This record gives sequence, structure tokens and C-alpha cells, in this order.
Amino acid sequence: MPVLTRDGRSECFTLVDTLCRAEELAAVSAATAGETVALLEYLLALCYASGTCPTTVTEWVDWVHDEASLADAAHWLRERPDPHWDLFHPTEPLGQNALLAPYLDTHGVGPAQLVMEHAGDYNQLFDHHHLDHSAPLPAAAAFRAMLAQHAYGPSGRARISGKETLGPTLTNLAAGRLGTRLRVIALGKTLGNTLRLNLAPTSRPPGRFNRTWTVSPEPRRGFLAKPQGRTIDGPADLHTVLGRSILMRPTLTDDGQVAVDRVLLAAGELLDPLPAHQMPDAVYDADADGTGPVKPLRPSAARALWREAHALYAAVAERDHGPDLYDRLARLGTRRISLWAVGLLAKQATLLTWVSDTFPFVPGRERALRYAAERGSLIAEYIASCLSRAAYVSWTVTYPNPKPADKSGQIARFDARPEHWAAAADPFHALLEGTTTAHSDNEVDAALLAYAIELAGGARQFLRNRLDSLPANSRGFQARAQALRRLEHDLTGDKAPDELKGDTT
Repeated sequence: MPVLTRDGRSECFTLVDTLCRAEELAAVSAATAGETVALLEYLLALCYASGTCPTTVTEWVDWVHDEASLADAAHWLRERPDPHWDLFHPTEPLGQNALLAPYLDTHGVGPAQLVMEHAGDYNQLFDHHHLDHSAPLPAAAAFRAMLAQHAYGPSGRARISGKETLGPTLTNLAAGRLGTRLRVIALGKTLGNTLRLNLAPTSRPPGRFNRTWTVSPEPRRGFLAKPQGRTIDGPADLHTVLGRSILMRPTLTDDGQVAVDRVLLAAGELLDPLPAHQMPDAVYDADADGTGPVKPLRPSAARALWREAHALYAAVAERDHGPDLYDRLARLGTRRISLWAVGLLAKQATLLTWVSDTFPFVPGRERALRYAAERGSLIAEYIASCLSRAAYVSWTVTYPNPKPADKSGQIARFDARPEHWAAAADPFHALLEGTTTAHSDNEVDAALLAYAIELAGGARQFLRNRLDSLPANSRGFQARAQALRRLEHDLTGDKAPDELKGDTT
């Protein structure tokens, strides 16, 4: 497992060593945000399966403050039979479905299929020539990619033929349980602290640890017909759901290292909808227009995560979702914590990118942080709307007789919103940092005023830069003057947030 030591070095440890030395390590350090979350999920599952977890919220608070040892989890793992953790066991391969073995040589593809960032579109018509390459993937990297697939794999159709293998529903890939919402991790100063912060207390049995497809208290789904979703039976089960049927073929590289050169990837387990207590980190937000059911927040290609920070802080400030992660964090006195939000952006079956952001949190400051986040987001949104209107004004003067098909492209020429959004993120995070240390509401208001001034100044400059492309003639001068005048009017008009008008009373 790739980890980051407290002195900044990156190293690779076994799972046992990672748990034994969790207090010496700063964090898990995987190649992507999604892979990092998947590894943390697996470590949490090991803690639950070994009984290394608190049973009540009060005990959890003591666990966090006293930095309770995770040695029992390491001992439990060390005492398991070695074949249980064999990635290439002939009948019980770790995290995989051995029922695919008869078809691996004929229907398997190169290991790029296993890595979400490399697989490309699962669609059968997509160009998959890169999957024909059998360049070996190191076994450790294959294990991490497998965990990410189980947690985040996007929906679509697998490349394996169900008619020629286990059944028609083998090709139907369901979205992973974390692939459709934001996963929020509370980060501590060490890996041990991070694990304790995210070990939700439970007095229930841990449930099954999904070590392999072929070993389970109950028969797993078949592939001849679409199965019913199954109910999670405990936290160890939850964090090790086998969201994919996967089988990997081992090989040796030229230097004698164990690697994977062929992979089959197909449909995995289907779950019943998860109840709230099995998503204790979920951030809930209503639709933009206030209609429709409240659902767990999911990432959006149109909105950066920081623009939704107010919803995250609202979860802590309102504390109306029962004993969830945010209710527990609010009980930790003045301990500073970082909230790391991670989400997957996918277009149908194709992974587009991982999105992640980190937000500061100090118990007792949740209402101030929510206020700052709400006002900060509102100010940024308002300035963006001002830039949009100024671009429209410039367009109407510059193109008096436009073709309808050209309108959007012509307006985009003067629209400085992309520059504004890119530049607003750092001031917003600085605003939140200042709020965590502010001693009064007046200091928060002053920080918001400085933030508004910075964003407004940037907007003026971004618009000027866009307008520099106008010709040096009367129409160009008129378009420039009217756009700048409109921007200034809107930034300081009656509808502007008070901070933009210099009034925080």
C-alpha cells in the first residue's frame, strides 16, 4: 500500500504494516483520489471485521482524543490464513470471482481494462485496441485498481459475452456505490487519526468481510437473470462490497516481479438502496429550485466542489440527520479537522475526471463557516451573473445583425466567467481559513468584504481582457464602454450583495 510518512516520504507498506504503523504515517498516498478513498475503505473494513471500532458515540469521542490503538486490527489480519489474502488463489482469489476462470484466456483483455482511468468507454462500439496490449500491471497496482472498480466503477456494458459465458446479465455493469455521490473523509494529522475519525461507532455485528466471490454466508447473485438487490449486513460488508466480477491472470515480469497480464471485468453485486446510517458522511442538498426530494450531493461538471461547501457546513451546523459523521465531529472540542470531499465525474460509461477538495473545520465554528461559505458562494455567483450580462451588452453592440446559429459563440468571446471561476477558488478557501480563526462575527464580515473586493477587482480586469479583442473604431469603443458601465452598475447596484457595496452592517 502506498503511504506518505510524516516527514513527507512516499513508501509502500503491507496492509499489516500500515495498520501497525498508522500513527507514524501521514496518509494513504495513491495515484488518484478515488483509489485513495478505496484503500481507506478497505482499511476501515479491516478495523470493523476485527472488532477494532467503538460501539457508542461517547466511546468514539474517547477513541479519537485518546488515540486508541489499531494494533488489534493488524493482529487480526496477521492471524488470518495466508491463502485468504492470495490475489491469485485458484478458487478463492482475493476480491475476485473465480467462476470466470474458464473464460479468462479466451475472453480476457489487457490489464488496462482494470484501471478506470485507462479503460475508456465500456461501449462495445468504442475503439478498444489499447485493451489488446498485455503489458503487465504490477500486482500491487492491480489490487488497488480492483478496489477502485468495486467502489466507483461506472455503469455500462462489459466487454465479456454473457451468452458465451455465465449468462446474459453478466455484461450489465451497475454504478459503484460511491460513484453517484460525494464521499467525505474526515482527515486527521496521521493515518491512525483519519481511520478513527471515520470509524462510525456500531454495536451491531460487523457482517461479512467480502474476501472473495466464492465464499459468502449466502449465495451470491447469478447471471442468468437480473437479481434482486441484497441488504448490507454490517459495516465490514459495506466497505468491501464486490461491485464488479473481476478475475486477473498472473504473470512474471522480466525481473521476476508478480504482475497481471490479462483481466476479465463484468457485473458485480447489486445492493438495496442504502439507509442513511450506512452513508454517515453523505451531504444532502435540495434541488436548485427547492423542489424534488433531498438527495445525497453528487459532483457536477458545471459547479466546482467549493461552490457547494455551504451544504457540507450545513450538515454540521444543523445536525438534523441523526448520529452521522458531522454530528460526531461537532463533539470534538476545538480539534481542527479537514473535510476531504471526493467525487467521480463520468459521462455515461466513461470516467471523465476525479474531483476533490478539502475544507477546514473546527468544532464550534460550524455556523460561522456555513455563513461564510453561503455568502462567499452567493457573492461569486452574483459576480458571474454580472459578467454574463456585461458580455451580452457587448455582443448586442458588436453584432447588430447576428445569425442565430452564431449567437452563443459570439457572446462567449466576451464572457469572462471561466476566468472568474478559476480565480475565485483560492480566495474562497482563504476566506474559510480566516473564518476558522476569527474571534468574532465582525472579523468574518471583514473577511467577506475583502473577499468581495478581490473578486470584483478580478472581474473588472477579466472583462477588460476579453474586450481587448474589440476593434479600435467607434463601434468597438461603444461596446467596450457600455459593457464596463453595465458591469460597474450591476456590481454596486441595489441587487448586489452588501459586501460588494462595502456595507456589512
